[in-house]
Amino acid sequence: MALRNIKVDDKEFEIHYDIINPSKTKNIIFLHGWGSNKEIMKVFNENFKDFKHIYIDMPGFGKSPNPYVLTTKDYAKIIDEFLKELNIKKDIIVGHSFGGKVATLLKPDLLVLLASAGIVMPKPFSVRVKIKTYKFLKNIGLSKFRKFFVSADARGMSENMYETFKRVVDEDFSNIFANYNGKVLIFGGEEDTAVPPEAVKKQGELFKSKVIMLSGDHYFFFNSPNIEKARENRKIIEKKIKEAI
Repeated sequence: MALRNIKVDDKEFEIHYDIINPSKTKNIIFLHGWGSNKEIMKVFNENFKDFKHIYIDMPGFGKSPNPYVLTTKDYAKIIDEFLKELNIKKDIIVGHSFGGKVATLLKPDLLVLLASAGIVMPKPFSVRVKIKTYKFLKNIGLSKFRKFFVSADARGMSENMYETFKRVVDEDFSNIFANYNGKVLIFGGEEDTAVPPEAVKKQGELFKSKVIMLSGDHYFFFNSPNIEKARENRKIIEKKIKEAI
């Protein structure tokens, strides 16, 4: 594992990363989802043998610290500066979930979205009730009960990362997707509840791109519905990427 200190907008960041196959000339960059880290994306290290792999812990995740409140655009600026400092061309960027939004803003030669966030879906009734209940408690001075109402994605976060989460969780990227002019591949999980198939299909309509649905949930490339099927899914993703470049 390596690290690089960079400065963006007068903020300093310590970015931890791994590079595999450093002698290869074609780059494939992997960006993890919210609450995740580069280690999950490293399941792809058995694929793309002819590519240089770049795995990054984005600020606030994995080994990369983050003391600031950030937006998705901030994350894109940080990763862009990181890649410039390492002289890494944005040939292919694979973004999972939240990482898909960051990858889109980076505008690589080939954008690959794995269950990307960015389409706002109606919240279930139970979630809407929790939100209203917490807002009521906050208004009467009982915000200390926040821990009982936050989503699983937000539990255990520092205050600045929780504020970051609130900024990015319900972002609507519809216009950004619709105005994207680059080459894109879109993958989704047939049993995904975090980014359901209807959200992935909506992305396909906005990007004007075919959608490839694979068996599994939000981590269809990692361990869902089982390790062997996830391995098959990664082979499909690899094949489609190689066909697209």
